[in-house]
Amino acid sequence: MCDVYFIFAGVSTLDDNHNALTIASLWAPVFTIYLLDFHVFYTLISAVVGFLLGARDRLGEIRSLEAVHQFFEKFPEAFMSRLYASPTKRPATEATEVRIELKKANAAKFAPFWNEIVRNLRDEDYIADREMELLFIPSNTGTLPLVQWPLFLLASKIFVARDIAVENRETQSDLWERISRDDYMKYAVEECYHITKFILLAVLEGVGRLWVERIFEDIRESLIKGSIQSEFQLSKLPLVLSRIAALMGILIQEKTPDLAKGVVKAVQDLYDIVQHDILSYDKKEHYNTWSILAKARTEGTLFSELAWPNDLELKSQVKRLHRLLTINESAANIPKNLEARRRLEFFTNSLFMNMPVARPVRGMVSFSVFTPYYSEVVLYSKDELQKKNEDGISILFYLQKIFPDEWKNFLSRIGRDENVSDSSLFSNPNDLLELRFWASYRGQTLARTVRGMMYYRKALVLQSYLERNASGDPEEALGEDDASNTQGFELSREARAQADLKFTYVVTCQIYGKQKEQHKPEASDIALLMQRNEALRVAFIDEVETLKDGKVQREYFSKLVKADVHGKDKEIYSVKLPGNPKLGEGKPENQNHAIIFTRGNAMQTIDMNQDNYFEEALKMRNLLEEFDSPHGIRPPTILGVREHVFTGSVSSLASFMSNQETSFVTLGQRVLASPLKVRMHYGHPDVFDRVFHITRGGISKASRVINISEDIYAGFNSTLRQGNVTHHEYIQVGKGRDVGLNQIALFEGKVAGGNGEQVLSRDVYRLGQLFDFFRMLSFYYTTVGFYFCTMLTVLTVYIFLYGKIYLALSGVGERLVVEAGVLRNTALTAALNTQFLFQIGIFTAVPMILGFILEQGFFKAIVSFLTMQFQLCSVFFTFSLGTRTHYFGRTILHGGARYQATGRGFVVRHIKFAENYRLYSRSHFVKAFEVAFLLVVYLAYEYNEGGTLAYILLTVSSWYMALSWLFGPYLFNPSGFEWKKVVEDFEDWTNWLFYRGGVGVKGEESWEAWWDEEQAHIRTLRGRILETILSLRFFIFQYGIVYKLHLTGNNTSLSIYGLSWAVFAVLIVLFKVSTFSQKATVNFQLFLRLLQGIAFMLALAGLSVAVRLTNLSLPDVFASILAFVPTGWGLLSIAIAWRPVMKRLHLWKSVRSIARLYDAGMGMLIFVPLAMCAWFPFISTFQTRLLFNQAFSRGLEISLILAGNDPNPGA
Repeated sequence: MCDVYFIFAGVSTLDDNHNALTIASLWAPVFTIYLLDFHVFYTLISAVVGFLLGARDRLGEIRSLEAVHQFFEKFPEAFMSRLYASPTKRPATEATEVRIELKKANAAKFAPFWNEIVRNLRDEDYIADREMELLFIPSNTGTLPLVQWPLFLLASKIFVARDIAVENRETQSDLWERISRDDYMKYAVEECYHITKFILLAVLEGVGRLWVERIFEDIRESLIKGSIQSEFQLSKLPLVLSRIAALMGILIQEKTPDLAKGVVKAVQDLYDIVQHDILSYDKKEHYNTWSILAKARTEGTLFSELAWPNDLELKSQVKRLHRLLTINESAANIPKNLEARRRLEFFTNSLFMNMPVARPVRGMVSFSVFTPYYSEVVLYSKDELQKKNEDGISILFYLQKIFPDEWKNFLSRIGRDENVSDSSLFSNPNDLLELRFWASYRGQTLARTVRGMMYYRKALVLQSYLERNASGDPEEALGEDDASNTQGFELSREARAQADLKFTYVVTCQIYGKQKEQHKPEASDIALLMQRNEALRVAFIDEVETLKDGKVQREYFSKLVKADVHGKDKEIYSVKLPGNPKLGEGKPENQNHAIIFTRGNAMQTIDMNQDNYFEEALKMRNLLEEFDSPHGIRPPTILGVREHVFTGSVSSLASFMSNQETSFVTLGQRVLASPLKVRMHYGHPDVFDRVFHITRGGISKASRVINISEDIYAGFNSTLRQGNVTHHEYIQVGKGRDVGLNQIALFEGKVAGGNGEQVLSRDVYRLGQLFDFFRMLSFYYTTVGFYFCTMLTVLTVYIFLYGKIYLALSGVGERLVVEAGVLRNTALTAALNTQFLFQIGIFTAVPMILGFILEQGFFKAIVSFLTMQFQLCSVFFTFSLGTRTHYFGRTILHGGARYQATGRGFVVRHIKFAENYRLYSRSHFVKAFEVAFLLVVYLAYEYNEGGTLAYILLTVSSWYMALSWLFGPYLFNPSGFEWKKVVEDFEDWTNWLFYRGGVGVKGEESWEAWWDEEQAHIRTLRGRILETILSLRFFIFQYGIVYKLHLTGNNTSLSIYGLSWAVFAVLIVLFKVSTFSQKATVNFQLFLRLLQGIAFMLALAGLSVAVRLTNLSLPDVFASILAFVPTGWGLLSIAIAWRPVMKRLHLWKSVRSIARLYDAGMGMLIFVPLAMCAWFPFISTFQTRLLFNQAFSRGLEISLILAGNDPNPGA
């Protein structure tokens, strides 16, 4: 309050005409920050609430392989209680034997599902064959009195227990207590004991069997008495284990005469070791038995009767015991692949989360999955895999280096050596097809999406096959062995029929008919997907030309097809349409024409850059039960589903985008759904109540422009019609995101423009009218209000700087300090600090950090956040701030948001300087230069008693924003500071800048064509007037600076300002003379050159005379530049806004010449620092590390990718 008093006291001493502007200059930025405070408070509070809700829902309890190991024995029970549909539940019991049997039964029913999950990980090449065997759970259907756990939990445990036993000098109870500290070591010891007994009793017959029974009976009695260490020489235990391992190594092979002899010898060795080295107790108690055994051994008949293990269970136990006794390295890092780990961790964690109990397949809610497709990549072709970009990188080479472990697993799966050449794979048709699918499954392709969504059917087939026991029909019930053996379950006719009744997958390929007519590869690839997936259906619009009354008429049909047994398209439905269905936006119209082909009560919308996982598909029945679960006053109409962004593992940019998106689709939407109740539909993969929505306007509004972001209108529509949108995080679907800065900018521009259109929509107006006050605010700050606050963040900088410029140039600032004694404005300083934190993404990072802590743990969260800071994530967030501000603001002013095709390819290529300039010139560069001019003028003319430090503290956020906007695209550009690339970029940029273009020339080929495209959004009289009003701010510079020149002294006459315009006009004439068109003056070139020379000499002479005869100084010359450059840009902006008028006045060519000069100047100001940095090689190295830190941490060969597939890139 003290500051307020001094400021107003100071203002009261000034002239009255300054009072209002002074107050506005001082308090306008503070006021805007106070408006932003609501959003800041919402961001912080919602992050904390979301964190607590996630902790309540048990998210992140299993976040590492160690946790998977620790909780694994609880997984079967959790799975049975939530995901297994059983008509009866077993009561809890305390009896030990019953409890063990129950655990074994649960493990036996859980094993087929877990093993199928592991098998799918192997089919996807995330794990190797050895890892798959270690992860498998045994069937647990045999007679062993214990649960057999996967080998990756028990690996090397026997060796550790052996060492403990050998070194132990204490009692038996102490020994067992030490072993039991590790549960899985205890399980390994128990299992080894029981399996050894089971195998020896099964293999040995006659007298040999008597020896086994006697030995194990003596061991049991010793354990009861607690005298195992006194009666058995445990120090010799390694010898016994080695002999048993040798015996098992022979028995796992097929029987031959030589191996039969080897088995006898191995058993005899085991007998001798046990008899002479292990047994140390008195044998008199069972003298007769030992006499018989000794006699048989002497006669050589002790082990003459042997039964080779042919039984399936016995063979599996022999193999398992052999692995238990031979795997001496730890399997704590199994699986090694990070994606496989993440998936298993999330799936096992979700087993303990709250979800509805699943119903049997025959009683579950039926559903459809719906994917719109236009012309994106379906399946990479051989040529696409081999084609190299300008850096010499092919898609296949890129994938081999980014996913080296998966590439090795793929080669192993198809039976090829890991050193096989690419040409060898391309020459084999079968290998080539598998290679195309392998590469496509790692991109954002339709093939990947189809594979993921067809896991729903595979999961339903498995569930239906294994749960027939629970149906109560004795004819359909499986035997005990069949219930655990799932080999060939996909061939079960009953299970497939049941799954097809409950699941339908429709891909609506709008132009599939045209693609077939034109024999495009996309059509054949779609047909291939239908052949490989019998349940896949493809909908498309078929255009048929007919001759009627001598005129050609075009008819439109909406068709649904599938693949027949011969691989041809078989038409299922054909619906004649009244006309061309594409009246509005393409994607929603594509969905609207095909929605009639979906079936069931629910429908999941899936984009074509998404993925799904088999283990998640197992939980779809549980998710569908949410429609019948209580979620407030009204039943759910849209079930929100969590997304995992799978494109964030290579570059830092992809990581930033992935973390930002993950934060929103988890913690953010968690709070929106409950308690705020304002979650909408933000895209895929939400599940809709199909009947509710198709009877209330469908799921896609398709009006042109206004519904550019069609997804969220489905949420608006559902909420307006008394629907209820929920969010569920025990199930997830994969999602691809843009990975290059240009892709990200186009995507964010599309979303920001869509939000700008939402501001103008009646849906938002109606929601605002119908919501109560608190729900209205929640809705506002999480939709259009978010983008308005983003824009307000940038506007705060402008308001602050223009206010400071006014105070500096008018002299009011100096008088405030000198006369009123106002030395500082604490409120303004605090406001600017808040703005800066908001600008660099600190507040938006808070939800991200809390999300990290919840799902990764505190230490990993801190490391992740600090890593992001070192990778300059604040530059990225500041740059994204400019992107959203530009497109949102332009849509508010002019409308006309457009769908931006961002591309979904792999982006590790160098982006040319000219391409970046075209994309960011108007959205970032122009605004950054304006901010920089304001800061320079403020530095030059502000009266500041605090000196340089005070200036830095007050303007650091503004400088940071300007520099981030200017150099962000080049800082995040691969090889952006490599000298060779810089030289090539400069040549390409100059060619583009001075190429005059013509009819049909695109913007990426010519500056003139691009310049015309950049003005396309100014179409209406309202837009022209608004652009003119906004451009008037550039004249402030000239008006203020001319009165600060040494030349003018203390003269404040208006004539000085008029004279400055005269000088500006002379400069324009000189520029026009120096840039006469050579084509127009081809007949008098000599005269033109003479005229240009005279003009140049007169300009120099005039400047010299002014310096000599007046008070004009060199600083005045630079100050004049600061004055005239913004003035020229302001006039240029107004001329562009009134383009038709300029053309009528025949001034358009002159306007274009001046615009080219400005773009050339701005480009050079950006390019020169880049070129200077490129002189130093270490900067390029640092930038590579900055961009690809994740890749380096995973041991990837990014340097090879950037250098190209050239063994000697420097040669």
